[in-house]
Amino acid sequence: MDCSFGRHKRFEIFLPNRMYSLENRVVTDGICRAEPLLPPDPARDTHQMSSTAGLVTELERIATALNADDGNASQFSLTSVAEKIAKTLSVGKDEVAIMGVSTRWRHLHFLVPEALKNVGFIPLSSNSALAARTARDSRPEIDNNFTVARHAAVFEGVKINSEAPESIQKMLSAPILSEGKVIGVIQISRKGPSVASVGPDFTADDLGKILALCKPLGKLLRRITGE
Repeated sequence: MDCSFGRHKRFEIFLPNRMYSLENRVVTDGICRAEPLLPPDPARDTHQMSSTAGLVTELERIATALNADDGNASQFSLTSVAEKIAKTLSVGKDEVAIMGVSTRWRHLHFLVPEALKNVGFIPLSSNSALAARTARDSRPEIDNNFTVARHAAVFEGVKINSEAPESIQKMLSAPILSEGKVIGVIQISRKGPSVASVGPDFTADDLGKILALCKPLGKLLRRITGE
């Protein structure tokens, strides 16, 4: 199946399950990968694969230490994990958000960025929040034209760092599972004044990296949130 991600680059998408596409937006039920039709860069691809695999291994080690009540686990910081994920995906630290699911209150609450922890919650019943849909459907999604999609923009106006808030132009959203149950959502965004200013589209390869990280993240969130 051929699918177009953006105006100038074209990818072949191979999925073990179904894929739904609409312009620059892709929703998939399974892990997917994209192979650019341009000549590959082995050095770059090998580095990205090794960095993702290394981070997965590190998160697994941290989760094991937490479950064992290892003294070293007290140094664990979800913010530092988010920073490493940002580096792996080549986005800014404020462009990684991790939310936990409250089954009691039926909402999503921010775990990172820290600045959004006390701003508010996202009801799981929300029809406008991508994060709520990700949690309800337990399905990852890529939206490279996020500004035109109906979405809850209240959190975009919160000042996270010393710079003025910027609009989310592109978004990757994926559920975090533990024992087959959605206990959180991770979202990677590209922020800026326009689509052209924020860098390349998210691809199915980026989604595959996030889905690989979601397994150890599920173990960490289960330990942190107690849900």
